[in-house]
Amino acid sequence: MQPLNPPSARHPASHRLIFSRGLLTAMLLSGGLTGCGYTIGSTQVEGVHTVHVPVFKSESFRRNLDYLLTEAVQKEIKSRTPYRLADAATADTILQGKIVEIRKTPLSETRFDDPRELQLLVGAEVTWIDRRNGQILQQHVFPLGPEMAQHASQVAFAPEAGHSLATAQQESARRLAAQIVDLMDAPW
Repeated sequence: MQPLNPPSARHPASHRLIFSRGLLTAMLLSGGLTGCGYTIGSTQVEGVHTVHVPVFKSESFRRNLDYLLTEAVQKEIKSRTPYRLADAATADTILQGKIVEIRKTPLSETRFDDPRELQLLVGAEVTWIDRRNGQILQQHVFPLGPEMAQHASQVAFAPEAGHSLATAQQESARRLAAQIVDLMDAPW
């Protein structure tokens, strides 16, 4: 008695079935990745190639944080985005910002009420404008307040351990710049 399906007949069909299952699995996985926030291709705004970043405005009495933040944003744009920096007259877009609040608060004190550890908080307002037509591409406020932990830049520093306000300002500017440039990478 002969088997209904000899081994030679089963072999090609089983390879096709395995290939089909593998292809189906790959398609499902790639489709699942796009549903998880991953995108294929560039997140660059269509038609935008250049951006101008003027010096951030600040009404605070703390000096140089506006320049530190502007420089940090420009560095982040150069290193993380497909956009090139350009002057105001030729740029496609303008990313302008304003430091809305700066707070320096003690986290802990010595027994003589000298600050042992301090916290520097920086809040900013940012607007990304298409210079060609005046359209606002993105606008966001990084506020200080109860929701501050997720949105503003906060840095703790300890003068006793050799940290200074200057290094805290640089780190705060770097962190806030990264959050600002994250807005430019968001899919539109």
